[in-house]
Amino acid sequence: MSGMPATSERFPALRALRHRDFRLLWASLFISATGTWMQILANSLLVLHLTGGSSLALGTVSLTQALSFFLFAPLGGTVADRLDKRRLLLITQGILLLLAVTLGLLTLFGWIRFWMIVVLVFCGGAILSFDQPARNALVPSLVPPADLMNAVSLQSIIFSGAATFGPALAGVAVVRIGYAGNFFLNAASYLPVMLALWGLPPVDEPRARAPREPLWTSMRTMLGAAARDAALPGIIAGYGALLFLGPSPAVMLPIFALRVLHLSAPRMGFLFSAVGVGTILGGLAVASLGDYCRKGQLFLGAVLVWSAALGAFAASKQAAVSVGALLILGAAQTAAAATAITLMQTRVPANMRGRIMSLNTLLVMGVRPLGDFPAGALISLMGGPWTAGLSAALTGAYALFLAVRRPRLRSA
Repeated sequence: MSGMPATSERFPALRALRHRDFRLLWASLFISATGTWMQILANSLLVLHLTGGSSLALGTVSLTQALSFFLFAPLGGTVADRLDKRRLLLITQGILLLLAVTLGLLTLFGWIRFWMIVVLVFCGGAILSFDQPARNALVPSLVPPADLMNAVSLQSIIFSGAATFGPALAGVAVVRIGYAGNFFLNAASYLPVMLALWGLPPVDEPRARAPREPLWTSMRTMLGAAARDAALPGIIAGYGALLFLGPSPAVMLPIFALRVLHLSAPRMGFLFSAVGVGTILGGLAVASLGDYCRKGQLFLGAVLVWSAALGAFAASKQAAVSVGALLILGAAQTAAAATAITLMQTRVPANMRGRIMSLNTLLVMGVRPLGDFPAGALISLMGGPWTAGLSAALTGAYALFLAVRRPRLRSA
């Protein structure tokens, strides 16, 4: 621990880790994210096993989770503003642990059915609707304002970083200890997070308590504050457009790998890895920038770079070019996300951070899956390259529109 400050001086991208409480939570969340990725892959394989390889069943699971976020994310953000975030996270992490254990036991004893997985996924999405806003809103209390963007950037690479080896671990574990073993390992991965949360000192936020008003009134109050801000409407709309219009890697990359680049299944993994590595590099780059540039300009620039990278990927017929484009795409998406989250947290009062972060949860976990349905239909009608090219053009055009019509966004 004593060497961390010196390390953070040599590596500015890691400077938020010099703060003990944030460092402990960040490390434990990385362990938990690895377990989550192991469960995601094992759960998908189990669904295919139970349904005879039905892709419709996988789509049903994704849609069910998105539905739960749409139903509960606004409520989760409001609750996060009213309760102690540390205690709320201890509760949500404990429930997620129990859900993973339940799935493991049902699988271990051969009682698992597809409808049970759907129910558990819905319940998990509901709990995450409370967990994620509280988790994001807790970060500003763990680091000083000068290190907030750095901390948010490091937070943004946790899930993507775990994605680089979590699925590989799951593949090995499925063979060695079965589906249930993966679920039990995921359950165990929540324990470090709970220990880290338990060790955090109580957060004194006397002015950060949301007023006792009806839940939906409380949410409308936050939306009104965001709408009156000079930058937030454009930030939220631009980030939402990127997530909705951009086909997710799970939808886009297999089509390109098989039909455009003619890659084998093992080489297809390089495309997914390129996006994951890009997100890590992008997160570290933004973490290094800190306050050296205007966040509004960085956000718009990242969206434009993302659009250009997606356009290059759509036009590519060579694997090497495609991998390079995906690296840039992943980096740009992380830069846009980290900047958007930082602006959302710093441009509303402290007692609204949970609610504004529920919008981020809704965008990432709700809007993104919904966008995959029309993207999948367009890929079937006009092919992957045309669909990706159209997505890049629409997103880039909207970013230019925001840059021209909302000059105060550029100065945020």
